[in-house]
Amino acid sequence: MIGEQRPNMTQAADKADLDDKHVVLLLHQIELLLSEKRTSLSVMRTGIAILALPLSVFSILIATSRLYDVSDVMHFLVPVIGISIFLIGLSVYLIVRSLRRFHKLDQMINDIKERSPVISDLVTCKLQ
Repeated sequence: MIGEQRPNMTQAADKADLDDKHVVLLLHQIELLLSEKRTSLSVMRTGIAILALPLSVFSILIATSRLYDVSDVMHFLVPVIGISIFLIGLSVYLIVRSLRRFHKLDQMINDIKERSPVISDLVTCKLQ
C-alpha cells in the first residue's frame, strides 16, 4: 500500500469541471449562432415585405390601366418603375444574403455538434 499510487481525486474532479465548462462554452456558442440565425430570418422577412410593395403597385397599375393612357402619364410611370426595380433588387439581395448566412450558420452549428457528442445529444431534435 505504501508503494502504490492512488489516483488523485482532485485531478479527476478538475477534469470533470473542465469538461463541464467546455460543454457550457459550446452551448453558449450555439446560442449565439441561433440568435444570429433569428436575425437572418428577420432580414429575410424584411426582404419579402419589401418585395411585396412593388408587386402591389404593379397590381394597382395593371388593374387601373384602362382608366389612363400610358403616354399621358409616362412622366409618373418612369420613376415608379425605377423605384420598383430598385426595391425588387434590394429585396432579392436581402433574401439571398440571409439564405446564405442561414446555411453558413447551420454548418457552424453542425460542426460544433460533431465535435462534442454531449452537445449533439442535447441539440439534436428527433421527431417521432
